[in-house]
Amino acid sequence: MLPQQRLLLELLAMSGDIAVPAEARETILWRTLNECRNHGWVSVREISGDVFAVKVTDSGRTIIE
Repeated sequence: MLPQQRLLLELLAMSGDIAVPAEARETILWRTLNECRNHGWVSVREISGDVFAVKVTDSGRTIIE
């Protein structure tokens, strides 16, 4: 696990779901989100045309504990 992945998972575990704008897809945040989603550590779902909800999964919580 990369440090930025751990940081994202820990922040999500502490704060709960977050909303992320689609327009920021070329950022480090989106790159890290996609890496974590590929591992099954977070779920990302569209809540409107330009906003996505991000939630840490049970396997994401397990890996940071």
